[in-house]
Amino acid sequence: MIEKQRIKLISFISIFALILSLFSPFAAASAEEVKSVAEAIADNNGTATVEGYIVGTIANGPKYTHTGPFSVNTNLAIADSPSETDPSKILPVQLPNNSIRTELNLKDNPDHLGKKIQITGSLEAYFSVPGLKSPTAYTFVEDTGTPQVSAVTASPEAGPVKAGTEVELSTSTDGAVIHYTVDGSEPTAESTVYSDPIIINEETTIKAVAVKEGLTDSKVTVFQYKIGLEDLRIHDIQGAGHYSQYANQQVSDVEGIVTKVVDSSNFYMQDQHPDENENTSEGILVYKKGHGASAGDVVSTSGQVKEWVLDGYSDKLKTDLPVTEINAASIEIIASGQNLPAPVVINKENLPTEIIDNDELVEFDPEQDGIDFYESLEGMLVQVDNAKVVAPQKYGELVVVPGDVDTNTAAGGLRISENDFNPERITLDINNEDFVAKMGDSFKGSIQGVVSYGFSNYKVLSDADALPEFVEGSATREETSLVPEEDQLTIASYNVENFSTKTDAEKVTRLAEAIVQNMKQPDIIGLTEVQDNDGPTDSGTTAADQSAALLIEKIKELGGPAYTYTDIAPEDKQDGGQPGGNIRVGFLYNAERVTLTHGEKGSATDAVDYENGKLTLNPGRIDPANEAFEDSRKALAAQFEFQGESVIVVANHFNSKGGDLPLFGKEQPPVLNSEIQRMKIANVVNGFVKDIKTEDPDANIVLLGDFNDFEFSNPLQALKGEELTNMIEKVPAEERYTYTYQGNAQVLDHILVSNNLAKKTEVDILHINSGFMEEHGRASDHDPVLIQTSLKPAAKPEEPKYDHVFNLVNYHSKKFVVGPHNALVVMDGTSSLSQGLWLKKSAAVKGEGLKHTKVVISSANKGAVVDLTGSEIKEVMIESDKVAEIRGAENVQKWTLGKKADPSHIIFKNSDGELMESPYEEEEAA
Repeated sequence: MIEKQRIKLISFISIFALILSLFSPFAAASAEEVKSVAEAIADNNGTATVEGYIVGTIANGPKYTHTGPFSVNTNLAIADSPSETDPSKILPVQLPNNSIRTELNLKDNPDHLGKKIQITGSLEAYFSVPGLKSPTAYTFVEDTGTPQVSAVTASPEAGPVKAGTEVELSTSTDGAVIHYTVDGSEPTAESTVYSDPIIINEETTIKAVAVKEGLTDSKVTVFQYKIGLEDLRIHDIQGAGHYSQYANQQVSDVEGIVTKVVDSSNFYMQDQHPDENENTSEGILVYKKGHGASAGDVVSTSGQVKEWVLDGYSDKLKTDLPVTEINAASIEIIASGQNLPAPVVINKENLPTEIIDNDELVEFDPEQDGIDFYESLEGMLVQVDNAKVVAPQKYGELVVVPGDVDTNTAAGGLRISENDFNPERITLDINNEDFVAKMGDSFKGSIQGVVSYGFSNYKVLSDADALPEFVEGSATREETSLVPEEDQLTIASYNVENFSTKTDAEKVTRLAEAIVQNMKQPDIIGLTEVQDNDGPTDSGTTAADQSAALLIEKIKELGGPAYTYTDIAPEDKQDGGQPGGNIRVGFLYNAERVTLTHGEKGSATDAVDYENGKLTLNPGRIDPANEAFEDSRKALAAQFEFQGESVIVVANHFNSKGGDLPLFGKEQPPVLNSEIQRMKIANVVNGFVKDIKTEDPDANIVLLGDFNDFEFSNPLQALKGEELTNMIEKVPAEERYTYTYQGNAQVLDHILVSNNLAKKTEVDILHINSGFMEEHGRASDHDPVLIQTSLKPAAKPEEPKYDHVFNLVNYHSKKFVVGPHNALVVMDGTSSLSQGLWLKKSAAVKGEGLKHTKVVISSANKGAVVDLTGSEIKEVMIESDKVAEIRGAENVQKWTLGKKADPSHIIFKNSDGELMESPYEEEEAA
């Protein structure tokens, strides 16, 4: 899953702290700081002044041109070296259609090529690479040996201002005189002398230079001012949608009360005078380096409206929704210590619980679509009462639902289904990774926070210190309900999450305890994510015998059997996973209970086949050279003997969901890019099963592992085909999950059996990990799955003996009445009964003719049993209260009822003898 790749800064050792800080939420430089190009590329966020050499132009691609003549008058490329041509070291600079473009573009100003410049603007993606957009000021930097007058600064800084704003110019060099222009010309000692504030009533570019006798003139500084839109409220800026109609425009004097201070550069504010439209948010994010605001301050903000992507994965610009913010040029605190607005209470009355999006973000419908609901609250203060925790705390986040919203797993979680991915999940970012909570825990009281977005999900920014009373739930780690039996084979699937000799001793013990105690020592265990002998160390090592031995010894130490391990080591770095780890699938088996069928072990590149009742390699990889398995684990087949019977077990670890678009992302519906490869793998493995079944229809086959997809998904349906039964589908819905991701309980781990084993097989998902934290005993991020089965051929049931047999061949009549007890009626396809087949006592019916015939049950003897097994029946009408049981009820296409008949006491069973619900529960009397 994508989640395995997610990181937070505090989780990394200090040697990487500087690098990873680039991805920290809300990190940005102020305009006062001067960054190098390398720094601006690495930390491409916020407003900053960047210094570098002009090395050419840039066009869409990005495509760089480093030599003239230049034919385009827009977009510069700057770098830390005047001779730089490496695109990864170049920062593209947008030149908007204003005086800055006129003065800087290389078509009209070819002499600028190679000059050093400082330019202030918004660091953000440009041409899909780190760039600088919307520049507001620039100055050329000259190298000189003579002391130079300090550059001119302006207050307020360049950017949006309201009409009538007074701009003051200054320099830190005592006695220096400032000269300026506002007509676009270069200032000199002959230009207007600055003495009084410059009043801005329209878009204005101020160019200023400071001079002093005996010193080199200061560099020319350029300040560009725009008149921001006035009289806008926050709800006007937010609008009813995911993107603001005012994006990239300048706004002035937008007022709100500070509800949440994120850090020294970011805060959320909310309008104190909301509109009456629930679809428009009243909250907004404000960015300003060193803003100095506190919760309860009423502020007036001027700046540029931006749609800004906050913290996320490396591809966040392509996948994530942005947050509307004001990139503030100025903030004025009007009042302090004011009461915050009442929060919006999120509950079952307003929270969508089924649909994330059903209109590709075309219609903004917060009442129905979860993604629109959260957007309508973006930046606003909200409240969740008596929150129920649906997943263990992770990354300092708790996924909850309001107390009045139902959960759907026995432990108190939220399980996905084919058409419901639970938009009611609310992610509380409490920024405390030490908080211990599991699935089924809850809070007694209210939790407040501000709605934000990050890592592809809406979230509520809350304070761990302000959480109400915590109530621990009753969920406990389970033991399997399958009881070991001498003549029953137990097989388990377990993802041990990057296990190697480098795994800490506590986790080794927890994994072994689970196998010995919770799983009750299965005969065969298919393992996934076993790493090589030196774990993530990238040494070229691929063998995993020492890793397996570590687990085997701990199992023995805890009283378990002496398991034997077998696998096939992958080629170095060819199967994906953690770099250097060489994860693979393998088997532990109890040699006192099962035997690995004698055969030659395959290599990483050998393909296994099935001939004369045996695998050609044991164990052997399934078509490992097939492009379907590129950079993913290869399926491993092994043949075992148990009490004289053979079974082929295939361990699988399909490619991860990395590359799938997020549920709450900018593209709806999400594109499942990774599913393409899983479909290919599924077809390869299913083809292997088909080949075995073609040669031996009675072969016993078990597929197990981490398939990285759901029971209803296309890959699992393709894998199952017509040959296999997915035992996961037999697990009750409230227990059907092996993994949690962003609060969604789901099945990734499956065990499928060939159809000939299905009726003799029981299944159990052992919830010991996915709903818990390590503090509760969790050893992996996946729950194990177990089956128990018999390999011996099922005894053929004795054919029932009937006292009377009626064969209707080419028989045509209004009706046929069967009066004798214990009769069999066989009606072929050439026969027809216009008024139906009437049964007076216990009887069985079969035959092709029943597909077009009504069967009327009008039994005259109490306790009659009617057997409909084996044939499709057009209609069954019950006219008698004396019938006790009907078997094969699933074969009936239509049920009707006589006027005086009461079916409430009748037992309905399917053809396998399993109880069914009455088909008459909602039927009215005919």
